Amino acid sequence: MEKKKYYRTLTIAGSDSGGGAGIQADLKTFSALGCFGMSAIAALTAQNTVAVKGIYKVSPDFVAEQINAVIEDIGVDAVKIGMLQSPEIIKTVADRLKNYGIEKIVLDPVMVAKSGDKLLQDDAIDALKKELIPITEIITPNIPEAEVLTNTKIEDQNSIEKASKLLADLGAKSVLIKGGHSGADESSDCLLIKKDNTRYEIIWLKSARIESKNTHGTGCTLSSAIASFLAKGCSTVESVKSAKAYITAAIKAGADFELGKGHGPVHHFHNLWNK
Repeated sequence: MEKKKYYRTLTIAGSDSGGGAGIQADLKTFSALGCFGMSAIAALTAQNTVAVKGIYKVSPDFVAEQINAVIEDIGVDAVKIGMLQSPEIIKTVADRLKNYGIEKIVLDPVMVAKSGDKLLQDDAIDALKKELIPITEIITPNIPEAEVLTNTKIEDQNSIEKASKLLADLGAKSVLIKGGHSGADESSDCLLIKKDNTRYEIIWLKSARIESKNTHGTGCTLSSAIASFLAKGCSTVESVKSAKAYITAAIKAGADFELGKGHGPVHHFHNLWNK
């Protein structure tokens, strides 16, 4: 009898001691969506719902060692990348993924925590653009992150589409600019699929905005959900649509909970609890 196989997902990101974002949110998402989650921790944070109290750097060599250990034995079907912080870490991660020929890569360019604390060094932005974006299947910045990466001001739908094309021109196959920071009544995300060097397909994904202070880790959760569906063999468009449905439900289900004094987490296991 043939043995069953897991959908294998690897997160390369920072650890959130508060459990709402980072590695912890990624692993919860992977599990909730039926994948076997693995991790390579690129930084440790002392963090809660209110603030990031401290960041402890992990050496690039040890990040590489974690990635090597996972891929050489277990293998991966998709990779999600989150907080990397320094150019040295970014270059190391890019080198390892290229070395193993990993193609299903979701890059969430984490720059600032929900609390406003800075998570990416200024000199790491160029490394992100040169080393990681060109090898990603999809990059998932929010509006402030997209503005930094493209050196443009995003104010409306046209400027979002323009920024998406600029990010695709850096090498990403697909771009998802999240509209959560727009302040509009709807949460509108712009998905750009690159057809070739001159042709793009743009899909707008809209959903009602949910009133909740519990939005810590939404970006981490969405990107790891996309990786989960990619690991299962879904197309990029299918993966993004399914991931958006998942995060929307997770925000809605988590809105009534009270956890901590600041921004609480989304409800990663909303589809399993209370049944």
